[in-house]
Amino acid sequence: MTDLITGSSQAKAADSAVDVAALGELLLGKWAQTRRQARALAALPEVHKIEGLTHTEHRQRAFEQLKFLVQNKAVHRAFPTRMGGSDDHGGNVAGFQELVTADPSLQIKAGVQWGLFGSAVLHLGNEEHQNKWLPGIMNLDIPGCFAMTEIGHGSDVASIATTATFDPATDEFVINTPFRAAWKEYIGNAAVDGLAAVVFAQLITKSVNHGVHAFYVELRDPETKEFLAGVGGQDDGIKGGLNGIDNGQLHFSGLRIPRTNLLNRYGDVAADGSYSSPIASPGRRFFTMLGTLVQGRVSLDGAAVAASKVALKIAVQYATERRQFNAASDTEEEVLLDYQRHQRRLLPRLATTYAASFAHEQLLEKFDGVFSGTNDTDADRQDLETLAAALKSMSTWHALDTLQECREACGGAGFMIENRFASLRADLDIYTTFEGDNTVLLQLVAKRLLSDYAREFRNVDFGVLARYAFSQAADLTLNKTGLRQVAQFVADSGSVQKSVLALRDEDGQRALLTERVQTMVAEVAGALKDAAKLPQPSAAGVFNRHQNELIEAARAHAELLQWEAFTEGLSRVEDAGTKEVLTWLRDLFGLSLIEKHLSWYLMNGRISMQRARTVGGYINRLLAKLRPHALDLVDAFGYGPEHLRAPIATGIEKSRQDEAADYFRHQRASGTAPMDEKVLLLKQKAAAK
Repeated sequence: MTDLITGSSQAKAADSAVDVAALGELLLGKWAQTRRQARALAALPEVHKIEGLTHTEHRQRAFEQLKFLVQNKAVHRAFPTRMGGSDDHGGNVAGFQELVTADPSLQIKAGVQWGLFGSAVLHLGNEEHQNKWLPGIMNLDIPGCFAMTEIGHGSDVASIATTATFDPATDEFVINTPFRAAWKEYIGNAAVDGLAAVVFAQLITKSVNHGVHAFYVELRDPETKEFLAGVGGQDDGIKGGLNGIDNGQLHFSGLRIPRTNLLNRYGDVAADGSYSSPIASPGRRFFTMLGTLVQGRVSLDGAAVAASKVALKIAVQYATERRQFNAASDTEEEVLLDYQRHQRRLLPRLATTYAASFAHEQLLEKFDGVFSGTNDTDADRQDLETLAAALKSMSTWHALDTLQECREACGGAGFMIENRFASLRADLDIYTTFEGDNTVLLQLVAKRLLSDYAREFRNVDFGVLARYAFSQAADLTLNKTGLRQVAQFVADSGSVQKSVLALRDEDGQRALLTERVQTMVAEVAGALKDAAKLPQPSAAGVFNRHQNELIEAARAHAELLQWEAFTEGLSRVEDAGTKEVLTWLRDLFGLSLIEKHLSWYLMNGRISMQRARTVGGYINRLLAKLRPHALDLVDAFGYGPEHLRAPIATGIEKSRQDEAADYFRHQRASGTAPMDEKVLLLKQKAAAK
């Protein structure tokens, strides 16, 4: 092994210590007790995934598990106190995300029933709707669906084609899916279990389309479980994962429902067909309605972080026990995690998981503030929508990457279903595209960044704009001509040590990450500033030519949010040893981002070649410092064997390695070990001389 791993860096790191219990409490966050209760429930065998079931058997088990959740009062937290709930929106999501450790199918099926179907009735309906349907939804008498997505439009909800046309003669809405592409698709609970659905459709009355609204629709006869007249559908069958959920398709042909089945909090139709809404703007009304359902994205963000934690706990535990190859000894093989490359595979992902965990807690508090009414302004809701879109995208992509890398890092053992990686990855694969395709969500984030950028300069006077333009020109000259690189080189005086100090400094990292976001947003804004004046096809063409830059700017913004959340979390650590180790981990996250985007920093003159050369070396030093604390850092996640359920994380590998070491040690001591052929040849050569 190199000096970086066995030398002074690791020795110094060993002097620091992590207070695992205190760090675990910090990670549990504001809803610590709720998370403990949810983990206790997730530890029970009744809710665990049984591998090898047919999809039909898995569906039946998942539905029975929903009943188990009801019996254990695990689903009512977000519902009103007057109905047996506790109005605890943040706690509800905090508890819900822990179900991913039991069975992702159970988590998502519960999310469909109570987080989407029930939540839509709660947040889009009136008190009469709530009183009529929520009791049955809460106790599972009314299994339901959330019928928004259509096969023809996917994430483009505003363009769905299902219609709900008001007929004043009968005081009913008539629901139709006019063509095949308008069928509701991938709908959870639609294939077998759903008796009702919240259906999203274009509301048409008096020949005017008032846009997408939500309607409560009965689907099946409760006794026969057959579709009602006017309702049709089919089973989606076996999927790439989440086969405990009966996803299916729904379509409607002249289905009539009472006018009062319109969930009318944001738009209503009177008996004479007149439409009214407390929100005059159709666009704002649409986004307000969809904003009430943001908890799905918040939940997926937390579940993805939890899955990453489970994967890393298994992989790091295995890597501290599994031995492979004789690197530093003729008799002792090396532990996997002592290899620098293995550290490179796991520890940066561990750092990202910590960043995502701290960011999720901030998102959860923001969500709770909005939905509890404590901080529920239009600005708060817009911030929540943007934050959820950014973080859900990053954490779900990260979960898939982490599960795959952990699988590979555990070799053939990682591919065995019993060790969870392959199964979890298959189940979480869809997380990147449901509740909003990640790429589309990042485009939403980018548009918000652009609107904020434009708003900042909308009402400033000419003098301010002139000074801003001058500063931009000066900045362009400084960066594009390489003057900034020269200034950095002079400041560093050619010293690697000074370059490293500049990069590991908190303010230095923040400046680099922030500057990247600001520059990217400013460049795209500049490219698009005149698009609004062009004819629609030309404007669309300009936007399309810069779409990739838009999305990359949003990703950079999300990375900065995670880094800031990690840094804020650090400020709440009191134990000195824990704070030092977590600071190394935060630095690893920040420098890994800088290394990932190093070409951008170099091409845009944001970093000198001298500093660029030091990034990789300092990351390696951080890996060596963190190596002694890797187990503590994953133990702080708080998941026990009953959550991991992976044989390779039980100590079985250490037992095997110890047994093998004892065998060879005894063999050498007894003199019965066979001679290595290489040794024999050396002896023969020596004798020949």
